[in-house]
Amino acid sequence: MSDHRFALVDWGTTSFRLWLVDAAGEVVARANGREGMTYAVRQGFENVLERHLAQTGAPSGLPVLICGMAGARQGWREAAYVETPAPLAQLVDRSVMVDSRLGDIRILPGISHGDPAMPSVMRGEETQLLGLGTAQGKTLVCMPGTHCKWVEIEDGIVSRFSTFLTGELFDVLSTYSILQHAVEKGDTVANDVFRSAVRIAGAAPELVWTRLFALRASQLLGQMERADGAAHLSGLLIGAEIAAARRLHGGGSKFVLVASGPLAALYRSALADEGFEFRHMDADDAALSGLLRAARSIWPERMAE
Repeated sequence: MSDHRFALVDWGTTSFRLWLVDAAGEVVARANGREGMTYAVRQGFENVLERHLAQTGAPSGLPVLICGMAGARQGWREAAYVETPAPLAQLVDRSVMVDSRLGDIRILPGISHGDPAMPSVMRGEETQLLGLGTAQGKTLVCMPGTHCKWVEIEDGIVSRFSTFLTGELFDVLSTYSILQHAVEKGDTVANDVFRSAVRIAGAAPELVWTRLFALRASQLLGQMERADGAAHLSGLLIGAEIAAARRLHGGGSKFVLVASGPLAALYRSALADEGFEFRHMDADDAALSGLLRAARSIWPERMAE
């Protein structure tokens, strides 16, 4: 048997990440690209995967486990949602096989929350949750992104979760609304302007809608520099999200932030300022850990020396 035991893939809407893993669970090769679902629908999921496997030197027939949008209704093959309350262990049991010339390929399902008052779905984040491991008691998890998730887990079971369009709202407002004239594009940092906006939104989240227009007005009146616009807008949106999530989910005996890059720094600052105590896990590490955990369960014989 080659040192390569499986290929693990996180297939997003606009991104593709692949890891080749050996018997010890160590990554021996990796590939990243922009061939997400929207690209693969046109070019073919199998073709995209085959190209990346070849580039990383994967042996023919290597088992592949995929999470994310490849399992969406418009993806490679739909992997039906596991409904809440959803034991994370069921993700492995509910994986679907793909008919492919490349060999044994499986896709993990997402999770759905069917509460009519606030229905929600996730694909990809559930694998990050699996990567956190099973903890006793209640855990609250914050997962920032284009669509930020707040998830309640109890004894390894996802009981409920909510989704906030925080990242998407920032992009839409800063690109297409009047606020495009108030925001300079680029990574936002957790500076004093950002932290002040988080506090403002947290104290009165119901006023955020008027605070958004005030951002533009303050610059027209010479009260704020355009260079501070992105930090202020980001702080308002994240502060309002945290206030709403606190109302919906309260707290827990454990709180975990799963985030990477600039978003991790913003949420770490905002959550700390709003009084949350938490541990932080890198989102990429969580995704890889979850995929590896699932792959070991699906193909235990592949780990044998």
